[in-house]
Amino acid sequence: MEFLFEKFFKKLEFVTLNFKRSLMDEIDWNSRLIGIKGARGVGKTTLLLQYIKQNLPMDGSTLYMSLDNVWFAENRLIDLVDSFAKRGGRYLFLDEVHKYPNWSQELKNIYDDYPELKVVFTGSSLLEILNARADLSRRATVYFMQGLSYREYIEMETGQVFPHFELEEILTNHLALAHEVNRKLQPLKYFMDYLQSGYFPFYQEGRSLYHQRIEEVINMTLEIELPLLRKIDVSYVTKLKQLMQILSESVPFVPNVSKLSERIGINRNTFVTYLYFLQEAHLTRNLYKDSRGITQLQKPDKIFLENTNFNFALAPKSIEIGAIRESFIVNQLSYKNLVEYGEKGDFLIDRKYILEVGGKKKGKKQIEGLSDAFVVSDDIEYGIGNKIPIWLFGFLY
Repeated sequence: MEFLFEKFFKKLEFVTLNFKRSLMDEIDWNSRLIGIKGARGVGKTTLLLQYIKQNLPMDGSTLYMSLDNVWFAENRLIDLVDSFAKRGGRYLFLDEVHKYPNWSQELKNIYDDYPELKVVFTGSSLLEILNARADLSRRATVYFMQGLSYREYIEMETGQVFPHFELEEILTNHLALAHEVNRKLQPLKYFMDYLQSGYFPFYQEGRSLYHQRIEEVINMTLEIELPLLRKIDVSYVTKLKQLMQILSESVPFVPNVSKLSERIGINRNTFVTYLYFLQEAHLTRNLYKDSRGITQLQKPDKIFLENTNFNFALAPKSIEIGAIRESFIVNQLSYKNLVEYGEKGDFLIDRKYILEVGGKKKGKKQIEGLSDAFVVSDDIEYGIGNKIPIWLFGFLY
């Protein structure tokens, strides 16, 4: 155990509190069992360590550990927790739980047998709490963490702190909100940099290798997490990489399932299931005309990459600004709102609002005569009426 405490304290030394993800203030840290899901690289580990550094005592009652540590190859988590609890342990933080065999059963036992402990765990976007064998859904409060919003990116770059805005605020009061932001900085100044390389917090470690690191994130998800958590045959990983490349070169993509499955060399049902898994892994965003009752065997109506940085990393020579704008809107809105493929306009939001996305000169022809319909325009600092600057939708979280 001393070995794990030593590694924990060393990690804590290098954590700064200069910038904290907004999720930090949304989590009810008083819950006895908290789960945080998210894709690789979005900052789950940093969030845990920042919370510990800011709020908890370093008197032996707090312990952080990553369950992909080789120590766990020969040691059981439940035995470690028993020893920790007997030594006065109260706060336990478990990172990368999906790397540990039988994690759900042991977490259930820890929750049931050690009521004096508060446990926070993180895992892959693919982590199943409801369907896990131990069924932690009744015990754990689970949060999802995605990459930086544009608002958070601005804070990291400038130090300027803005509140997040609700969708209804943006739609009904966008002029006042735009004034609030423009008084302090020029929001368009940072927008293209964010679209290209500002979604993952590790961009601060160097932009020159940033897109290479994104490819590594994608490869690790395809090569390790999908086979581990969705039991995909490793022999199919190459086909999934091929599919990701095809999508990246032509998003937004309207899939012809028969042609694509034949081209990649897998049957139709398997192909559609893999499209579903790619969305679960937060590599793509699959839109449907009606997302109620979506199953693994339902073909999406349109496919986007999960975030715009993926576009620039995987297919920099195939960038189309219209597709980038739409990808941005889908990504930022999907975090808290329901986004569906729109038969009128580009997107239907929460089954009520219609959004038509375009450039500075985008007109209102496509939404003329429709209620609750808005034009979302790039390259403008302020909107008027139902025409809204696109960057404002980056302040939703």
